[in-house]
Amino acid sequence: MKQLSPADQLFLWLEKRQQPMHVGGLQLFSFPDDAPDDYVAQLAEQLRQQTRVTAPFDQRLTSRLGKSYWTEDTQLDLEHHFRFEALPTPGRIRELLAFVSAEHSHQMDRERPLWEFHLIEGLQDRQFALYSKIHHALVDGVSAMRMAQRMLSHDPQDRDMPPIWAMPTRTREHRQRPSVISSLSHLMGESGRQLGTVPTVARELLRTVNEARKNPEYDSLFRAPSCILNQKVTGSRRFAAQSYSLQRIKDVGAAFGATVNDVVMAMCASALRTYLMNQDALPDKPLIAMVPVSLRKDDSTEGNQVGIILASLGTHLADPGERLRHIHQEVNAAKQRYASMSSEEIMNYTALTLAPAGFHLLTGLAPKWQTFNVVISNVPGPSEPCYWNGAKLEGMYPVSIAMDRLALNMTLTSYCDQIEFGLIGCRRTLPSLQRLLDYLEDGLNDLEQAAGLSPRQGTGTGS
Repeated sequence: MKQLSPADQLFLWLEKRQQPMHVGGLQLFSFPDDAPDDYVAQLAEQLRQQTRVTAPFDQRLTSRLGKSYWTEDTQLDLEHHFRFEALPTPGRIRELLAFVSAEHSHQMDRERPLWEFHLIEGLQDRQFALYSKIHHALVDGVSAMRMAQRMLSHDPQDRDMPPIWAMPTRTREHRQRPSVISSLSHLMGESGRQLGTVPTVARELLRTVNEARKNPEYDSLFRAPSCILNQKVTGSRRFAAQSYSLQRIKDVGAAFGATVNDVVMAMCASALRTYLMNQDALPDKPLIAMVPVSLRKDDSTEGNQVGIILASLGTHLADPGERLRHIHQEVNAAKQRYASMSSEEIMNYTALTLAPAGFHLLTGLAPKWQTFNVVISNVPGPSEPCYWNGAKLEGMYPVSIAMDRLALNMTLTSYCDQIEFGLIGCRRTLPSLQRLLDYLEDGLNDLEQAAGLSPRQGTGTGS
């Protein structure tokens, strides 16, 4: 048995009917060229033979003396976890996303290993899909993405490839992408190592507070505006997904001297501004996003060099070019703040600045301390075409978590020449959430016009 870490335990504590705490992913594939019409049914039969389940998929929760542990499930029922589904006709992307929306709303049975794997047939144009979900206490979003990539191949001739639950076990990596919960658990633990960071963290936090006193816009980093995004949620979810051209985003970034992440944030800002204006709910002050960003300065792969920033999205600005420049300045200022700090100091600084948000998420007792309004997370994906048992991966869309007081999560990943957006939100709190996809496209068009580029309509999957 292995005891859960503080962060993993917190994900279990946070879970309730209206707040499932699992992450997921949707992958869209095309049939191999030589595949018969019943290809997906044959694939399902092959997968049913994969009865050897490896860690962490063979682990279930158990409790002893009030503490939670992972233990091997010796009676695992694969039929419960692997499900072969068929979409209703006409099998459009709309039906696929409706299926994911419904499945992502359901909590998983804690008496069993906390994962599901859905193979979905019935799509138009000789396509099929995989939807998987796994509890955040078992893996974080980046680990899930890495496992999904391990299941794939760059060779279209590879066959007999195992599903995600039957891959060879690897040592779990401890480079979790920062989040509010992981930052708070970090603050609670490893106190001896943290004592040495106190002078630097205190100095930078004091500098930030002093800036906030002098600059009214800076103050928003500590108190995000009241917004419909930050109400209590129901258990019903709406998932929307769309692919956008990475080259278009790079061209805008080059024109403004901004990064891909800056442009993506500006697209999100534009979409949120339009959506909230149409709801007559746009705050006067700019929305604040919680954004994990890379702080890596070299080509190394070791260590955790990712930090969390709280950035104003400039939603009070009408001009798209001005909004992008505002976001670029915000992100650069945060990166410069971290430039002289060690990884440990960055983690502790992040934990302290997010402490009010974490306390509010956990208890709901600090409504005036809405530190940020929305999560915008960018998880890197494969840069080359991928295949699974000869089927070409056409798109991969992250399906994240919506929570009380964080009714919308905007997560994206890169794949080849695309940026794949996955939006998850509460259906009741955020009606017609799928319109955000059109508003993202409009935001990119507006940025291209502001940059003097010719707008080019995207051609990705979406609904």
